[in-house]
Amino acid sequence: MQELIKEIKKKKELSNISDQFVKTELEKYLKLHPRIDLTKINIKSKDYKIIITDLRAVLRRVYGLFRDDKKNELEELLNKGKIKDILATHSSTKERFLIYERLYKQIFAITGKPKKILDLGCGLNPFSYQFMKLKELEYYAYDIDSKEIEFIKRHFTVLENRNSFFKGKAEVKDIINDVLPKVDVCFLLKMTDVIDRGKGHKITENLLEKVPAKYIVMSFATRTMSGKKMTAPRRNWVEWLCQRKEYAYEIIEFENEIFYIISK
Repeated sequence: MQELIKEIKKKKELSNISDQFVKTELEKYLKLHPRIDLTKINIKSKDYKIIITDLRAVLRRVYGLFRDDKKNELEELLNKGKIKDILATHSSTKERFLIYERLYKQIFAITGKPKKILDLGCGLNPFSYQFMKLKELEYYAYDIDSKEIEFIKRHFTVLENRNSFFKGKAEVKDIINDVLPKVDVCFLLKMTDVIDRGKGHKITENLLEKVPAKYIVMSFATRTMSGKKMTAPRRNWVEWLCQRKEYAYEIIEFENEIFYIISK
């Protein structure tokens, strides 16, 4: 299995994914294909090549959609302390750059000022902390990109040195299966398509139940991948889910993104 994981990650765009996440996906794949016996395959076998091809395709779908290969640029910007420029390197945070301050103000008007935040599938969103206007905060940032997590750890160290009331923890985590900390607000921004993978919304529903937070902020794009404005940007399935689970929710809409602030 370790040899397969190593081979799968040889593709540059997948190299920063944590081994544990690849292992989890590989185990799921093997359960779906019980005829494959790892003890009976080798690097020249047909099954070996099929596994690598299929797993790389899965990982590109769940990981590569929002990532740009700009790690060298991030390193340089982080060394120079250019936090706003770092946000501009990621598609989602770049879109939010002009709305971050208004967004957090509106979210916290609903949730109250949180003392603890959990950011699942965080990407570069933790670099937007300055727009939150929160002095006292514990910020938990989880993702599967080990390189981005290292950048966030360094950023959190700088913030902690500047502000003794700020504590940050960034980790590579499997957000579906790992234990999560109890917080006031949980961010789940543009993540449900990645989590559910076009197979209904049961995984997202289970995650909403599991997250130990009073408020969960979910967001969705309001434009297609080609940039065309969606005619119906609201997600009816989220609203139906909230009604069924008796969760209250409020909606905040911006030009490129819609946010559901869900109260459990």
